[in-house]
Amino acid sequence: MIAVLVPLLAAVTLTAPPAAARTAVPTATLTEVTDFGTNPSNLQMYLYVPAGVTAHPAVVVTVHYCTGSGPAMYNGTEWAQLADTHGFVVIYPSVTRASKCFDVSSPQALKRNGGSDPVGIKSMIDWVTRTYNADQSKIYATGISSGAMMTNVLLGDYPDVFAAGAAFSGVPFGCFATTDGSEWNSACANGTVTHTPQEWGDLARGAYPGYTGHRPRMQLWHGTEDATLRYPNFGEEIKQWTNVLGVGQTPAATDSPASGWTRTRYGSTGDQAPVEAISLQGVGHNLYSYGMASRALAFFGLDTAGPAPQPQPGACKVTATTNAWDTGLTASVTITNTGTTTINGWRLGFTLPAGQAITNGWGATYTPATGAVTATNASYDGALAPGAGVTIGYQAGHTGNSAAPAAFTLNGTACTSS
Repeated sequence: MIAVLVPLLAAVTLTAPPAAARTAVPTATLTEVTDFGTNPSNLQMYLYVPAGVTAHPAVVVTVHYCTGSGPAMYNGTEWAQLADTHGFVVIYPSVTRASKCFDVSSPQALKRNGGSDPVGIKSMIDWVTRTYNADQSKIYATGISSGAMMTNVLLGDYPDVFAAGAAFSGVPFGCFATTDGSEWNSACANGTVTHTPQEWGDLARGAYPGYTGHRPRMQLWHGTEDATLRYPNFGEEIKQWTNVLGVGQTPAATDSPASGWTRTRYGSTGDQAPVEAISLQGVGHNLYSYGMASRALAFFGLDTAGPAPQPQPGACKVTATTNAWDTGLTASVTITNTGTTTINGWRLGFTLPAGQAITNGWGATYTPATGAVTATNASYDGALAPGAGVTIGYQAGHTGNSAAPAAFTLNGTACTSS
């Protein structure tokens, strides 16, 4: 019997290589995958696999906004760079319909395996799981605008698939529902659709009737001045997901991780609370900026270094100098990461002396031009390794006081300055 089995097992080993050996895509480059499975709405699948992909990688589904695409999300967010650091795989679904919006409104989309975009995205996840032997307990969804709405839909349709989601400027599951074929629901967009927490929870649970298992955690982001998907939707999302996850409506913790931000956590106080909600004061619909993905990564639990991009307390140093003339000046500002973990995405806060107004800048985006200013990293200088620094600058007018700012914060944490 042994004489028969050994050659048979050897033959099986030689003729049936792992699926990954047959179908894996090139690493460290965005690649389109075709024929990935059931795809009723003709989505495209783009995939990023880092050179250092782990043996059983986590998977992050990153969903684009209306008029966007998978490649646009690859180029415009830092998920690929984070994958390089942490070894997970990123799926970038891409809509082919004319609007470039995801279907978050049809009866088919709002039902598990009902058809339309969620089914295609689930097929993409299955393809990656088979090909890379992905960790099925570490599958996550995130998106912006239409992609944020799809994140809500995916977590409702497939609660058994996802561990957590992060929705940037979205609406609750089911809020955008229509029955006339329209992709747009004005009442929901305007923030006039309201329900009790139980009613919202029932809508999400109704996508998969009878399911009583694990429910994914949810992180929610919204700007108070959102004129596209208005701010009341933020509160309705909180109602829905706290109810779905069975936690109270009263925050377990409230803080301000960055200037103008209010973060509330429900069900627990830690970085992986069941529900985390971040409100951005005075910010509109296009709230996403570099650094936010790192905070979502920390919420997912994929950032072993902790809740990036917050530096360690006192682990940043800023040196600022000015060169002035009659009514103007240029400023040079050097930021140094003096901590032991990489900062992926940064927001430098400082207050301009009275009478100064920024006219242009480099190395960062500066808002507003006077008073308390926030400089947000450019696409090319958002990562600061331990010991690394970056120099940015601005030009400003002044009415007599040409001094440099006296104090700085990096992602809400005070820095030493000189």
